[in-house]
Amino acid sequence: MLIKGYDVGPLVPGESLLVHPGFWSNYLLTLCSDGGCAEPPVPEWFGEDGADADAMSEVLFDPERWPVFRVPAENGPGAVVIYRNLDGDYGTDYLLTHPGRSYVEQIAGWDGDFSGTGLTWLELVRIADNPSLAAEGAQDTAIRLLLLLPLLTDPDIPESASARLVTALTVVGAPQDTASIAAEHLLTHLTRRSRHDPAWASPLSGS
Repeated sequence: MLIKGYDVGPLVPGESLLVHPGFWSNYLLTLCSDGGCAEPPVPEWFGEDGADADAMSEVLFDPERWPVFRVPAENGPGAVVIYRNLDGDYGTDYLLTHPGRSYVEQIAGWDGDFSGTGLTWLELVRIADNPSLAAEGAQDTAIRLLLLLPLLTDPDIPESASARLVTALTVVGAPQDTASIAAEHLLTHLTRRSRHDPAWASPLSGS
């Protein structure tokens, strides 16, 4: 698997991991862990357990195989998430793909903390709800929304965002009662850490 700028890493398609126990707690749990939670986040919020999470972390952070999760869009930019498993420099990179362009644009990263511009809620939903069925990658809109969620840098999300997120979490296996807890913590953390400046040019504009 080739992505320009990542020829130093052994990239492998990661979409098959999305249905494995432990994936979503690995992917989303750190977004709930900002020290301000009244109760510590646990894998059980996502319908998983600690053993699931530990086993999946060995796969996700394998230096010999860097999982890549593709979120292709039919019209407009899509996204790619790469687990950058360099020895001593682990992190997650979030890229945008643009129609008609051969290169990708990194708009954010996670190296123990979030950096980058990110997306507004409307931009995130626009990509999630616009799958390209002819391209390889995640097609289910709930899964696409969750893969894009770490990019949210919008303090002014609509009231419907919470219900949309709860629905997405239940689709991937979170119990109904804990899905609402997870959604609340995720949105509280993401909107609190938000750095989106309305005056900035959107990364989706191609500017």
